Order: sequence, then structure tokens, then C-alpha cells
Amino acid sequence: MTTIALSDWLLERLDRQGGPALYRQLHAALLAAVLEGQLPAGRKLPSSRLLARELGVARNTVIEVYETLCAQGCLESRHGSGTYVADLSTERPVDMPRPAPSAQTVPLAPALSARGRALVDDARVFPRQWGAFMPGVPDVTEFPTRIWARLHNRNWNSASPERLSYAPVGGLPELRTALAEHLRTTRSVVCEPEQIVITTGIHQSVDLTARLLADPGDTVWLEDPCYWGLRKSLQSLGLALQAVPVDAEGLNWAAVSAEPPPRFVIATPSHQYPLGMVMSLGRRQALLEYCRAHGSWIIEDDYDSEFRYGTRPISSLQGLDRNGIVIYVGSFSKTLFPGLRLGYIVAPMHLAGAFAKGVAELYREGQLQQQAMLADFITEGHFGAHIRRMRGLYSRRRQALLEAIRAEFGDRLEVTGDNAGLHLILRLPAQVDDQAVARDAFEANIATRPLSSYYHTASERRPGLLLGYACVPDAAIAPNFAVLARVLRKHGC
Repeated sequence: MTTIALSDWLLERLDRQGGPALYRQLHAALLAAVLEGQLPAGRKLPSSRLLARELGVARNTVIEVYETLCAQGCLESRHGSGTYVADLSTERPVDMPRPAPSAQTVPLAPALSARGRALVDDARVFPRQWGAFMPGVPDVTEFPTRIWARLHNRNWNSASPERLSYAPVGGLPELRTALAEHLRTTRSVVCEPEQIVITTGIHQSVDLTARLLADPGDTVWLEDPCYWGLRKSLQSLGLALQAVPVDAEGLNWAAVSAEPPPRFVIATPSHQYPLGMVMSLGRRQALLEYCRAHGSWIIEDDYDSEFRYGTRPISSLQGLDRNGIVIYVGSFSKTLFPGLRLGYIVAPMHLAGAFAKGVAELYREGQLQQQAMLADFITEGHFGAHIRRMRGLYSRRRQALLEAIRAEFGDRLEVTGDNAGLHLILRLPAQVDDQAVARDAFEANIATRPLSSYYHTASERRPGLLLGYACVPDAAIAPNFAVLARVLRKHGC
């Protein structure tokens, strides 16, 4: 390829009508010519002045491209002689054949591992995270942004270098202290600040706990149905999942084989997700005794425990533990807003140091300014006031949804799990395909999740819809449910 031929070849590849910057285009074209062998090793390139004139570009553009390609090892500059194509053969493994310049190479994406396929196949991530009737989403428009902004400004005005670095082991001490006091007062959790480890939420908390307490192949008990995200996370770690059905009293392990005993159990005793029942006191004590006797751990996910309607919040299972076998996890995704991405673990005292080191070693946490703002938000009473206000708002919206369901269907469709949390379950007739209903509802701009998708055991699946009411304005609940009602009737409800 002569100098003129090189200029012509490059001119054909430059798009001056709204394409990427000319520097990027020229760099990509020359890089391709070198890697594909069209410019052989040792070939002298035209001077930057000459090539710029031939291409009609600024000389600095050509100089910058040459310098970048030299830094990447594709070209080499010889003082007093010019710029040459580097010999890339020494960079290749001896047995790696150089592709023929004329051969058409198709880039091959590496295949996913079996674990990777299991993680992404049948992914349940929803394309929408807001609107009627998306379950599990709080009304973020009601968050006290002015208070948060004031705390934000105050903390940033006094930000220290330490606050802008990685988090100390376990998280910001001020937040751990504030959380310990809050959990002792509101959830009957028995803990000291040293037992609290700050995380990014339930997913990370469970992931860390599983990595620290279990090895691949160990058995884990999961409620059936349960939150699909936890099931996917634990599967990706190579753990053997045992689905345990739930009844009116919660986790019912008498219905499954107890051999081998689980390495740990994950339970939502204060508000089972997604069905909403509370684990009875007798069942809680029996579970604690079973796990103590068999050397098993319990991960207590205190899901939606703050939002109970008509009764006081249920105390934690951790508060009954006298043997240090319960790992208590929670987050602020439902009480404040999901985008905050802050959660916590309350580890038994003898494991607290390992958990704190594990977070720092695996995830290199930060967000100390956010943690400081949250600590102030709690200690100054804003957190408790916000929960009380939102509990009243969600209770009113829950009632509006119940009335809309009765107006459309009377008593024909059963409602369960409506005494707490941010959603209720609308049970559907056995012959109805709830996943098809959810798809058609989405086409009608209604977001809902099919209950059957939360079951691990196919034979246990029951049709229904999770209807979230927290993020739906009061006046929009009845009209939106009327739209969903039309979809339900089309499916024989």
C-alpha cells in the first residue's frame, strides 16, 4: 500500500457527516490496518504533515493518532527517521497463527459458564420499577428531600479525607451506633454497635453470609415461595437449595426431609415474602431449638416489618436467640428509597469481626457520606417520623385497593397477605395462567408479578398476583385496578 494508496484507503473510511470525531476514526482505521496486516511490520508511514494534507485534517490530529498508536505498541517512532509499523509477531504466542489478511474474522463471544447460564436464564428483573401495581416499591415521592438535602449539605461542608475514602471495617461507627439503638428500640434486636456491618442491601448481606458460613454443596433451606433474587444468588454460589413449604404459622420444615440438616435457613418470620403470614411463637422457638441442636444458622430477613396495619410490629426472631445462631439482615430500600443502596447485618458477637472483615475484603465498601447522612437522619428522629407517616399513607392506599377489588369482583377473588408490607396477594382460580395475566397487564400499562413465579417446587405453585399499592397515588388506585380487572376477566376471572 503506497502513501497515496494509504491516503485513499483512509479517506474512504472517514465520515465527516456527523460520525465520531476524526481522531477516533483515523485511530480506528490505522489500528485495523496494522492488526489485519494491511500495513506490514517495518513499513514506514507518511509524515504527519504529508498525511494531514492528503486527508484534509489538522496535523495535530495525525500527530495525536501516531503518538497513541506508538504508546499502544502498534507503531514505533525512530528519531530522525520517521514512524514505522511495529513488529507485532514477538507479542504473539509462538503457536498462534497470524490470520490471513483477506480472511473474514468473526468475533466469538465466550460462552457463559453453567453457573452464568443459571443466573441469567429466566431472569426476573422487571423492565419497570414504578407505577401501579408494582410490588415492593415505596412511594419515593414522599421522601423528605428537603431534610435529606440539609443533611447532605451539612455533611459535605464538613467532609474529611477519611469520609471520602474506603469505609472502615464494618461501616461508619456513627451509623452502626444509631442503628443499634434503633433496632433495640423498635425491633427488640439484641445487639451492640460492634455487631452491625453495613452493606449495600439484602442481596449483598446474604451473599456475604453464604460465603462466610457455607461451602459449595451445602444444603440451605428456603421458604417456598420466596423472593426469587435470593434463590438465584444462592444457586450461583453452588449451594444445594431445599424448598420448605410455608403454612399459616410460617416455615413448615416437618413437611420435608431433615437429612442432611441445613447449613443455614433463610426465613422472613415477621412478614413472610410474598405470602405475608407471621411465623408463630411456637414455630420460632422450635426453629431456634432445631438449628441449635443441628449446628445450623438462621438468616432472618426482617422484610417489611415496619409496616403493619392494625397491630404493633412483630418482634424479631433474633431477640429470642440465646445461642448466637441468628444472623439478622435488613435494608432501607422499603423504608426510605431503593436507590439509597444501604443495608446491614447484625452478626452474632463471635462472628462480627469476620463479617466486618469479609465486607471490606470482598466489596471494598465506601459511601461514607451517605452513611453519615443516614446516621443523622436516624438520630435526629427523622427516620421514625417518616416511617410513622408512611405507615398511615400505605394503610389508606391498602384500604383503597381492597375496596377497588371488592367493587370489581365482590368476594369471588380471595385477598391474602394484606395486613402488612407494601403489597397484597390477589388469589386467582386454579385454571388461570397468572404469568399470562401479568404479561397482558403489562401491555395495558399495569405492572404486577405472578405469584407462581416465586415457587421453587412446580407442584406447589398457586396462581395469583402481587399487587403493590405503596407507590400508587390514592386517586389512581381504583382507575388502574379497573384496567387490571378487564384483563382478569379476559382470562376467565
